[in-house]
This record gives sequence, C-alpha cells and structure tokens, in this order.
Amino acid sequence: MAVYEQIGKGYDLTRRADPDIAARLAIKLQINSHSSYLDVGCGTGNYTIALAKHGGVWHGVDQSKQMIDTAKNKNNTVTWQVAQVEALPYADRSFSGGLCTLAIHHFVAIIPAFQEIYRVLASGHFVLFTATPEQMSKYWLVEYFPEAIYKSAEQMPSLEKVRYALNEAGFNSVNTEPYFISKNLQDLFLYSGKYHPEIYLDENVRSGISTFALLASADEIAAGCQRLAADINTGRITEIVKKYENNHGDYLFVIADKVELKGE
Repeated sequence: MAVYEQIGKGYDLTRRADPDIAARLAIKLQINSHSSYLDVGCGTGNYTIALAKHGGVWHGVDQSKQMIDTAKNKNNTVTWQVAQVEALPYADRSFSGGLCTLAIHHFVAIIPAFQEIYRVLASGHFVLFTATPEQMSKYWLVEYFPEAIYKSAEQMPSLEKVRYALNEAGFNSVNTEPYFISKNLQDLFLYSGKYHPEIYLDENVRSGISTFALLASADEIAAGCQRLAADINTGRITEIVKKYENNHGDYLFVIADKVELKGE
C-alpha cells in the first residue's frame, strides 16, 4: 500500500533530514565505516543520505516507487530498493544495523516487519524514531485538528506494542529515549511547528505531513486553520502551547539490540 504516492511529488519541499536528529541516530547506531546499514521505510532517502555521511555502506528500502525514484535522483552511492518491509529482499545477516524514522505506522504487520529486520541484521542496533499515541495526545494540535490527530494517533503502535513486537522478533534488549522538539528543527514533520504554529497555515507544509495530507478532512483543515490564525493574531496561541507542555517527550528513540550468539 503506497500511501505516500499521493504526497511524494512535493515531499522534499518541506521534508529534509534534521542535522541534530541525524547525529543522534548515527550515535545510537554506532556506525562503523566498514559495515553495511539498512534504512527501512526510507522515503525519499533524506535520513539515509544524512547517515551515509557518517560512514558505512547504506541501503534504503521503501514500498513507494515514487519515493525511491526521488531518492535515486538525489544519491547514487546508496543502494535503493522498492519492497515491503514484511518481505525484505536481502539475505540473512546482511547488515550491521538498521534504522526506521517516522514510518512504523505504515507497516502492514509490526511483528512480521520486525522479524524481517531481525533476520537481515547480523548483530547490532535497530533504531526507531517514532511517536506514541500517548505523546500525540499531548500535542497542542489537538485543539485545532482533533479528528485528524486522533486518527493519526490511532495508527501509531503504543510503546508496549513496539516493545512486545521487538521481543517477539528476537531482539535482546530495548531502550528508549524521549525527543523534545527544538525551536530550530529543520524537518517539518507533524509536530515540528510546536514553537512555530504559523507553519501549519502553509499548504506546502501540510502536504508533506501524512496526517494532514491523508487523514484530515478539508472542512477540519479549513476550520482549524481559521481558529489557529485567529489565536496567533491575538497571542492566545502562547497559552494553548503552554497548556500542553509535558515532560514525556514529543517523539521517541527506540533502540533494540541483536546480539549474535556463538554458533549462530
């Protein structure tokens, strides 16, 4: 199911690898320049290309041909492939690490997907960057686009489900680290406008965010943007943002380990 075919054409207008997130992912992956790595659900390859600058031999896989075609046009040192995560076209133990940013909610089945990722890893880290439904319920966007955020959160597997699926797939340990949106975030994904609410009034920004492009009704977007614009005008938005402040993080890094046992 190529859900991103619809928004693939203009995706890179507003979506790019954020240097801070990319640097954190590189540290968590513990990249070795002589090893191979896989970016699952790589989209147009923004984070794959950014991580490749940190070293290693990189492969990117996505179910959307449109996204992969765009990635190929940007970089030919990464090996790009169109495939479903539940049926990865790689041999067992091909990679020393794996990555998935903001894409697990598009997996058809999370346990088979993680089993496939586990299969193609020799040993090392599988690093996820995602958001939980609990985190999303604390986004101030709920004030203006409640149905869309609810539908979006409903798609996201809870941390408990993610942990369970990773353990079922065979990963040995699962650690988490919360991520808080910074004011200079460069990748305009769903909650990137936490401190810059005016960006949601830009149709180009909304078209690069699947919650708005695929889940929100035109009526809800129109009404929500009208109220948001009014609140930005009056300054009331400051109170709204403050009301939703919490210490649970806006997104989450999940780091799962595969330890290659002797005799495997």
